[in-house]
Amino acid sequence: MNTLTILALSWQHILIVAVLLVLLFGGKKIPELMRGVGSGIKEFKDAVKEEDKPGAEKKTTPTDVNNPSGN
Repeated sequence: MNTLTILALSWQHILIVAVLLVLLFGGKKIPELMRGVGSGIKEFKDAVKEEDKPGAEKKTTPTDVNNPSGN
């Protein structure tokens, strides 16, 4: 049994999912939903890039402020 065949979506499946999304959220709400998803992905990518920069400072969290020794 090929697991990739089980997970593959045909155009019929994608069409059914699209119709269900329109029925659930309506035509006006879908662009707002996609815009929110896109901005979330962008923020995640920016955070990953910022963390990968050499010499990036470690941000302190409330637990670091309360217990600076790290114990």
